[in-house]
Amino acid sequence: MPDCLFCKIVHREIPADIVCESEHALAFRDISPVAPTHVLVIPKKHIATANDISPEDKDVIGELYLLAQKVIEIEGLISSGHRLVMNVGAGGGQSVFHIHLHVIGGRSLSWPPG
Repeated sequence: MPDCLFCKIVHREIPADIVCESEHALAFRDISPVAPTHVLVIPKKHIATANDISPEDKDVIGELYLLAQKVIEIEGLISSGHRLVMNVGAGGGQSVFHIHLHVIGGRSLSWPPG
C-alpha cells in the first residue's frame, strides 16, 4: 500500500529503529513507547486489520509471533514478564491500519489496560 506508514518502513522509505527481522516480518521500536520496551512486530505483507487475515496468511501470522518471541529474548523480558497486544479497528485502539503486535515490557503492567 503506497500510503501505509508501516509499508514504507518495510521498504526502508522511512527510517525505523529495527530490532530484528525475518523473511516475512519486521520488528522495530515504537516512536511513542508506553514502557521501557515497546516494540512493534509487523508482517512485511500489508494486512490492514486482524479482520482481514485470510487462511493463506497463516504462515505470516505464525512468523509474527515467532519474531515477537525473538524480540522478547533480545530485550530480556522472558523472566520479568511482558504483554503482546494487537489492537483491531479504530474502536480497539488501532491507529495504523497495517496489523502489528505490540511487545510491551520492562515495567509492571496493570489490568485492564485502558
